[in-house]
Amino acid sequence: MRRIIKKTDIPFIKYSKTAITISLVIIAIGLISLIFRGLNFGIDFTGGTLIQVKFEQPRTIEDIRNDLATINLENSIIQKSGENEYIIRVPQDLSSANLVDVIKSTLGISDQNILRQEQVGPKIGKELQGAALLAIFFSLIVMGIYIAIRFKFQYSIGVILSLLHDVLITLTVFTIFQLEVSLSTIAAFLTIIGYSLNDTIVVFDRVRENLKLHRNETYERIMDISINETLSRTIITDMTTLFVVLCLLLVPGEVRIFAIAMTIGSIAGTYSTIYIAGPLVVFWSRRFKRSTK
Repeated sequence: MRRIIKKTDIPFIKYSKTAITISLVIIAIGLISLIFRGLNFGIDFTGGTLIQVKFEQPRTIEDIRNDLATINLENSIIQKSGENEYIIRVPQDLSSANLVDVIKSTLGISDQNILRQEQVGPKIGKELQGAALLAIFFSLIVMGIYIAIRFKFQYSIGVILSLLHDVLITLTVFTIFQLEVSLSTIAAFLTIIGYSLNDTIVVFDRVRENLKLHRNETYERIMDISINETLSRTIITDMTTLFVVLCLLLVPGEVRIFAIAMTIGSIAGTYSTIYIAGPLVVFWSRRFKRSTK
């Protein structure tokens, strides 16, 4: 990869307005979808009962739904997760202490056919929603404070907005395709934030070095030089991570959802490192006309 990506001189700042506009359009679509369709929260956040079962003989979703209709659970969410494997989600208002036993009896399966079983109360689900939002919010704030201390305040603005960009882009995919949002998804969001921050810090470190080496260059030019000099490292490390998470897409269940979030987040993180974080620092410096050297 190092032989393919040699010394480059791409004017990233010049194209950054177009890149930011594209991101804003995607995020706007996601927000519209979020308003009208919402998020597909999993059992972790809504409360209820989740059962993952494996049948000995082939069954269809319609077969399972018809069986559940006999116990008034025909509105349960049923998803195929593998060969003869299905995930059944029962809303929290239908859950009961012996619900799992009733479902097993209705479907004609035993404990050996149960691959996974989860039960979460509605109160716990609401608390987890709030805790997840706070975790993401405070992670962004802490990252911003860290960057402000290590570099300067305008750098923290670029970092917070670029990290928020990565989360919102990933969230857009989840709301459009109605992918399940669970605790593992939140873990993926936090991983994306940390991973994207690492790439951005590498660029900002190079900017700080180049401010001393290229004193006669404009700040915009120094930012371009820094992004180009770290471009090979950014692409190589991000591609390595992407290859791993793409392999996880082959695994069914929550691992696949985690992998989808990480795949989208990795791509968005690389994009924001190049076209969002640095250019926003430049725009902020222009707006308030502060000395960056």
